[in-house]
Amino acid sequence: MPAPERLPAPGVSATGELEELLARGELTVVGQIREASNAVLLCTVAYGDLSADCVYKPVKGERPLWDFPDGNLARREVAAYLVSEATGWSLVPPTVLRDGPYGEGMVQLWIGSGDDGETGDANDGGDAGSAGSAGADPGDPSGLLALVEGEEAGEGWKPVALADIGEGRTALLVHADDPRLRRLAVLDAVINNGDRKGGHLLPAPDGRLYGIDHGVTFHREDKLRTLLWGWAGEPLTDEARRVLTALAAGLADGEPLATRLAELITAVELAAVRARVADLLRTGVHPRPSGQWPAIPWPPV
Repeated sequence: MPAPERLPAPGVSATGELEELLARGELTVVGQIREASNAVLLCTVAYGDLSADCVYKPVKGERPLWDFPDGNLARREVAAYLVSEATGWSLVPPTVLRDGPYGEGMVQLWIGSGDDGETGDANDGGDAGSAGSAGADPGDPSGLLALVEGEEAGEGWKPVALADIGEGRTALLVHADDPRLRRLAVLDAVINNGDRKGGHLLPAPDGRLYGIDHGVTFHREDKLRTLLWGWAGEPLTDEARRVLTALAAGLADGEPLATRLAELITAVELAAVRARVADLLRTGVHPRPSGQWPAIPWPPV
């Protein structure tokens, strides 16, 4: 019998085909990412003549969080994917909710770095390592974050915050002034992402950028914690306003997106999503830190 055909990253194969593979294929656990705070299992999934690498996060392996008592994190990961797809930006790898070897969980397509033609950087949510002193941060697998000396971000970079790098020294944490990151910052504001770290940014070989680890999202209160504050207070792009306008329509009662989200998050949380989209359209700017919650996740990478 011939081996199943390996599917490439999204953008090459139809999203619907990938979703069907992830949802209906046979999952085989091949390893575990031990650095992750919750159970993260590396798997292969095969369905018919197709196969792919993926990540499986069973609900049973989730670490309880005091401020997310209303539902499991796996459902929030799927909800984040659905909102990402509704924007048309496809910033989250194909993600489904399904039964697996250890019960219900989130299954997400693995996005490799393409550096060696193999799996590369994992969708693992683990720590990315230590920061460098200048230029692209060697602890950031995306190459989109940096620590620079002085108080100026430099051309092509956006300042985030001063960081303590030890021995009484500080450096300016910056991120790239990249339209892919800017779209992700808008998505994070919509889904209220409480944990946008550098290690959650995965550039794909085809030039696309994906964000992973969206379990800590959709809280009813403002929980936005991110490294992508570089555009805080700046006007949203025309593209972002068009996307948010369409998203607001898709979140209306009875619309397919709203109906599906209602199966994954609570009614209060869904109402909060609508309110955040409406607020972004009303103000027309990227949100600023609220001051009521730590603005930057820890560890940042």
